[in-house]
Amino acid sequence: MQPNTTMTPTELRADIPAFKEGVYLNFGAHGPSPEYVVDAADEFVRTHEYESPVGDDPYETAFQAFDRTRERVATFIGAEPDEIALTESTTAGINAIANAIDWQSGDLVVRTDLEHPAGILPWQRLEREGVEVRVVETKDGRIDPDRFAEAVADARLACFSAVTWTHGTQLPVAELVDIAHDAGALALVDAVQVPGQLPMDVAEWGADAVAAAGHKWLLGLWGGGFLYVDRDVAEGLKPRTVGYRSVETPSADPYEYAAGARRFEVGSANPAPHVALREAIDAIEEVGIDRIEGQVRQLANRLIAGIPADRLLSPSAPESGLVTIDVDDPAATVERLAADGIVVRELPSPNAVRASVHAVNTATDVDRLLDGLEREW
Repeated sequence: MQPNTTMTPTELRADIPAFKEGVYLNFGAHGPSPEYVVDAADEFVRTHEYESPVGDDPYETAFQAFDRTRERVATFIGAEPDEIALTESTTAGINAIANAIDWQSGDLVVRTDLEHPAGILPWQRLEREGVEVRVVETKDGRIDPDRFAEAVADARLACFSAVTWTHGTQLPVAELVDIAHDAGALALVDAVQVPGQLPMDVAEWGADAVAAAGHKWLLGLWGGGFLYVDRDVAEGLKPRTVGYRSVETPSADPYEYAAGARRFEVGSANPAPHVALREAIDAIEEVGIDRIEGQVRQLANRLIAGIPADRLLSPSAPESGLVTIDVDDPAATVERLAADGIVVRELPSPNAVRASVHAVNTATDVDRLLDGLEREW
């Protein structure tokens, strides 16, 4: 159910100090935070360091903050709190799953050719230990389900993105998860481009694990990542990194992993980024994810309408706020636009420029980018 919305995208934009100058269109990499998100982290650190040591227990203060954020994330993505592990990043979440499986030489991992390095490097490491990695080739940010089914027929795990960072396309997550499960493979989803710009319900996806973070479209801080793990699947995963937060009783010998996803949390991490994550989710829900999705689509359509068809690498009907544009010299284009106060990014593959349009952007922002790109056509 969509919560009652009390804030407009314009009001949210006004709360973000970084937007006072220039045009920011790089949310697929980093979402600048509202002032109160940063303040929430600062306030927690002050309380934890100035008051908790003598007025409370700093460990208890931290654990309460973690518990509240697990509950908030779970509600936001359609999970239960014991299915949420708080991580540093999407990369950390993917690695946590990769390192919790007892891999055997000859085991197979399947990924697409659209993955971010976060969804590539952990499997490259496993290749050195005899694990085979099979890459499913795609076209224009699309995956052929039949080709995917053929690739995962003998796989142990499949890893793919919900929204591609290369084209902004939405992959058919639930369908791919079903295909992987029919083959007896685990399904791990990189969802970092979803929360904050599109609705997200892990129950509808049915994936075994979903890794994401709050420092992009959610407008949270770096370090505020999260990992969903199905509670039944978690019982069969044994993390190689173990600490007092990942076990039931730290002093037990032998130890037992904590139930559910908490086994992927390790030790004395700073709760501040996750306190900020909770504040960021509250702000996004005050605007309303449906309203955000609609505004993102409207602005992306405006941008796409101004790009020649032969230069557009993303769908002509946008599926997200990520719009990839073919230019002759991406690095030079990004540098030139930056000199004009317009922030976009260069992509390595395809070798292009990507704009990431959020609901906090305006039509004027989009038009300034189009004006800046005119010399490219």
